[in-house]
Amino acid sequence: MSQVANVITIDDPADPRLADFRDLSAADRRPDRPGGRGLVIAEGVVVVERLLASPFPVRALLGVARRIEALADRLAPLDVPAYVTTAEVMAEVVGFHLNRGVLASADRAVQPPVADLVARARTLAVLEGVGDHENLGSLFRNAAALGLDGLLLGPGCSDPLYRRSVRVSMGHVLRVPFATVEDLPGGLDLLRENGFKVAALTPRADAVPLATAGLHTGKAALLLGSEGPGLTEEAIAAADLAVRIPMFGGVDSLNVATAAAIAFYALGIQDKSRETDPSD
Repeated sequence: MSQVANVITIDDPADPRLADFRDLSAADRRPDRPGGRGLVIAEGVVVVERLLASPFPVRALLGVARRIEALADRLAPLDVPAYVTTAEVMAEVVGFHLNRGVLASADRAVQPPVADLVARARTLAVLEGVGDHENLGSLFRNAAALGLDGLLLGPGCSDPLYRRSVRVSMGHVLRVPFATVEDLPGGLDLLRENGFKVAALTPRADAVPLATAGLHTGKAALLLGSEGPGLTEEAIAAADLAVRIPMFGGVDSLNVATAAAIAFYALGIQDKSRETDPSD
């Protein structure tokens, strides 16, 4: 632990220095609420590493000794406190037993304006009413894995920086650009002005099969709706075309994150320039 200058051992769960991590299970007090303190909370070594490498200003870490030790190389150049305690004290602070053994807190980074994100992108996802934090986290992880340039969050979407979304995304929500679109479907006009073809993903029978839609040939934005009701009729009507994933009989739809992963792959199927080498 000698590599990390700011390691501080704490035995008292009431220590005020742990305020960033207190009551994570209390809906009205949790520090990552957008209407509250609005902090970003990363959980587990891998996700904390991604937070440390992100533009989000890290405030502090809290963890058991072996988890802080695992992060020593990443922490060495940073001037942030790393509070070390026992699993029992940590559970009292956060409100539940944390299997992953380490948390980090950060302030929110400024997200790009919608116009800037659209101007520099080739492939985007536009989300309407995706309110489930786990689905949203999965969408960000899929977007990172399959090379999307960003996500636009329309009305009814949950906060992608809520702890559960950050965890399910494996921290990729911290590096995939996103912006909020206040008006859908009106906001789709900006995409078309920038040369995007807007495709609404829907299971309805008259939609074009995804494989023949030609979305990989130019700029494309995929419009995705919430789990259950899917896209509104207004959103589908405002898209340039409706596309579907053909499925065998008896299955009418897929989970939104699963469907999105298939469609994201189709968007960038000929773009190998950003593919990760498995040997890295």
